[in-house]
Amino acid sequence: MQKILSSLRKAIIDYKMIKDGDHIVVGLSGGKDSILLLTALANYQIFSPEKFKLSAVTIDLGFQGVVSAEVQAVKDHCTNIGVDYKIIKTDIAQIVFDERKESNPCSLCAKMRRGALNSTINEMGANKLALGHNADDALETMIMSMVFEGRFSTFAPTAFMDRTKVTLIRPLIYIEEYEVKSTCTRLNLPIIHNPCPANHFTKREWAKDMVKTICEQVPTAKVQMLGAIFHPERNNLWQKPED
Repeated sequence: MQKILSSLRKAIIDYKMIKDGDHIVVGLSGGKDSILLLTALANYQIFSPEKFKLSAVTIDLGFQGVVSAEVQAVKDHCTNIGVDYKIIKTDIAQIVFDERKESNPCSLCAKMRRGALNSTINEMGANKLALGHNADDALETMIMSMVFEGRFSTFAPTAFMDRTKVTLIRPLIYIEEYEVKSTCTRLNLPIIHNPCPANHFTKREWAKDMVKTICEQVPTAKVQMLGAIFHPERNNLWQKPED
């Protein structure tokens, strides 16, 4: 956790993610990234120079097969670390899979889930949403953007959403996925396993496999590719001359 807190603190400082008086809501999916983010922020809150309130919200998508004992374990963990926790029930799964029968369900699901989160944050009077995207997520997003959209792009560490007046922050961006997994295992953090039928069959999973394949041939590749994201001043992309 000490190493996690060091990287989290650096991201917060580098991108000015937290200010005095913030009310930060962690989007708690129940996966390893979001539970580690919540736990790390609760630890960071103790010594943070900025004083902020911390809450957590889970958007229940309505899937069958969620293990109630796992949900209870997450509730108990939030109580133990002193974080207010809400579960918002929705029918997103039914809309995406049964009614719309989406061929690419992840895109619509993500938009609806984010909309439900933002609405809940507004109702709570909070001003910031913290998501558990890590360094590997940033790299995989960049690869998907280049391959499927023709853009050299990835998500931003922070983003202000005009419509809801909520600022999105991603404090785990300097932490690699293997660090997230090992820390969750070492601390025995509670995980809610994902019952979504599209899990492990997504474009992101393809990008994850692509990074793994590249790194098998070039062991330092991930470090170099992340460097291209973390240090944009090194990039040398084409620009047309001005008239």
